[in-house]
Amino acid sequence: MINYALASSTWDENEYSAIQRVINSDMFTMGKEVAQYEQDFAEFFGSKYALMVSSGSTANLLMIAALFFTKNKSLKLKRGDEIIVPAVSWSTTYFPLQQYGLKVKFVDVDLDTLNIDLDKLELAITEDTRAILSVNLLGNPNDYVRMNKIIAGRNIFILEDNCESMGATLNGKQAGTFGVMGTYSSFFSHHIATMEGGCVVTNDEELYHILLCIRAHGWTRNLPKFNKVSGKKSDDAFEESFKFILPGYNARPLEMSGALGIEQLKKLPGFIETRRKNATLFQKLFINHPHLRIQRETGHSSWFGFSLIIKQDAPYNRAELVKLLMENGIECRPIVTGNFLKNTEALKHFNYEVFGSLDAAEYLDGHGLFVGNHQNDIEKEIKLLAEILC
Repeated sequence: MINYALASSTWDENEYSAIQRVINSDMFTMGKEVAQYEQDFAEFFGSKYALMVSSGSTANLLMIAALFFTKNKSLKLKRGDEIIVPAVSWSTTYFPLQQYGLKVKFVDVDLDTLNIDLDKLELAITEDTRAILSVNLLGNPNDYVRMNKIIAGRNIFILEDNCESMGATLNGKQAGTFGVMGTYSSFFSHHIATMEGGCVVTNDEELYHILLCIRAHGWTRNLPKFNKVSGKKSDDAFEESFKFILPGYNARPLEMSGALGIEQLKKLPGFIETRRKNATLFQKLFINHPHLRIQRETGHSSWFGFSLIIKQDAPYNRAELVKLLMENGIECRPIVTGNFLKNTEALKHFNYEVFGSLDAAEYLDGHGLFVGNHQNDIEKEIKLLAEILC
């Protein structure tokens, strides 16, 4: 019996009506519903452009790929360029970096915020560093005010993997919009759900045009007549129909996912408000726990989930804690990959470096887990968790 689930459905009759609308249209591949969702998404998050793709993972892939095709020398990447990343994230934060031949420099995380340790980041930057791929973990934005101060005057830019932190803000600005590009996920367990789906946002028109091109085969068909990739398109639709200009993918979303996203975005402010209300209760009950430490909020977290990291003097270990939670019907998971450096088989394929020690990432890997947060009131579930652990 599950008493406290990791996630729950965000759909009601509005989403099912949206699916039916697509069925009635008999148009299932990317079309007007996706286009409307992209427009709504860009407006909601305060970005000039938004591109919907098939997942948060493909959003990360296209974000990195686009930087290899830009004509902007200050943003253009080449194989061997150094990208700094936190040692704790999801696998597909890192894999596009390997796939494009970049050198990955891993830096430890802060055990309080769970994001990259900014003191260590500052020391890790060298003349070889081209970009920082920041990750906003479990709903918590990075301190981009300080991060921008760290890179000020250097030829370094910021990218954001915001797949776990949709709706988080820092000083009133949406997480995912602090970098040159930012990515989002709308998988089932995330803040909104479009079956599968993701987005890339940017204010850079050329990068947007590149993303449009490489999302669908590398052809010119989806580009505007005047664009920053092919220049001016021919008026001959037949000539342009199978014209390829960049090495692309098929990362297009389905029309149903776009239709679902339109409805989900309408609900997102309410979802975030409830998640934050749940977090207030969680913080109240666990902030002074003798054996567990919780995530420290930066800005306004959208609280993807609630992390619990066992303190060194605790009378139990993680295996015992997991067993206790499961026996009481409380679902839990590791804090994403934990220390990604433990994945030695995958890392055989990487060109990478580790800056300094990864003490926090390693500790989190062996002592951390998280439980779910929801878009609906879970006061009962959080109090159950407290009854068991407090």
